[in-house]
Amino acid sequence: MSFYDTMTRLEQLPYEALWSRYTAEDVKRALRAERVDEEGLMALLSPAAEPYLEEMAQKAHRLTRTHFGHVMQLFTPMYLADYCVNHCTYCSFSSIYDFPRKKLTLEQVAREAETIAATGLRHILILTGESRNDSPAGYVRDCVNVLRRYFASVSIEVNPLSTAEYAELREAGVDGLTLYQEVYHQETYRALHVKGPKRVYRNRLDAPERGCQAGFRSVNIGALLGMYEWRQEALATALHARYLQDKYPECEIGLSTPRFRPYLGEFNPASDVTDRALVQIILAYRLFLPRSGISLSTREPAALRDHLVQLGITKMSAGVSTEVGGHSLEGGTPQFEISDNRSVNEMAEMLRSQGLQPIFKDWDILSEPLGLR
Repeated sequence: MSFYDTMTRLEQLPYEALWSRYTAEDVKRALRAERVDEEGLMALLSPAAEPYLEEMAQKAHRLTRTHFGHVMQLFTPMYLADYCVNHCTYCSFSSIYDFPRKKLTLEQVAREAETIAATGLRHILILTGESRNDSPAGYVRDCVNVLRRYFASVSIEVNPLSTAEYAELREAGVDGLTLYQEVYHQETYRALHVKGPKRVYRNRLDAPERGCQAGFRSVNIGALLGMYEWRQEALATALHARYLQDKYPECEIGLSTPRFRPYLGEFNPASDVTDRALVQIILAYRLFLPRSGISLSTREPAALRDHLVQLGITKMSAGVSTEVGGHSLEGGTPQFEISDNRSVNEMAEMLRSQGLQPIFKDWDILSEPLGLR
């Protein structure tokens, strides 16, 4: 059974009535469970769990320290190109916006890499707009050949590719894939993705599995929270992660929790994801998926990020720019506004002040079998 079958089943459930049926006893049962099942996950995401966030936080903290220790991996995104053929109603890179588009040359890629590497970071996530003509898999591969001279780990966040294309990039040195479904609810997905190949829901939904099949060491998924009712989106994301984790145990499956942030257009999200709701999502993820990494981006303000580092987060971005060449060039258009502008050093000091060890490198592409450091 594919995960698409699971999504079809989920969308047939009467959600408004469903969430209200969970009780305090259901939440307590989930908190006692050695392995939380789908019913337990729904209880932890339900309104009935709101009075139990402190108990959830204590267990999430214990599970995180058990499986990940007192460490926090740091990384930063690097935007290679912002050409895009899709019309997505919530993104600054949408094809309907008229602004000077950019694509880094290999020389500029090297300059950007040098600037980032000077901060000490050795994990990088490279991104492009979604245009097969302007930033095809071959261009990404050529950039990776440059970036491997500077970084121990190179992950990609690009348009969905075939299994063969993912395998080609893995052979070039890419070890991780990040790909957000954006929104799991199919009707909302079609409404938000007006034109372009991204409009094909199933192609995007199946792409993380193609990444697992291609042999990536890690695959990271998530929903852009706010696009649809957040409880349903968090449920779908967590079930998607467990589906991949159970089917591909050799691959590290991670989750991200991005909330919608202001951008070039005027789109307003449909669901209000409060700070308290974000906390509940992160805690439910950790209790449902004790071994999965959870990432927190600079979309969130510094004070909130500082608070959440003890509640299940294992990976954070630092020193971020969402512009093409934003670390070494000027004058680009950001994909979205960030809220935490702290440098890598400032983030590292914050983590140390909370008793955590910032990790700049825990993987080496050239090492076999796993190259953990």
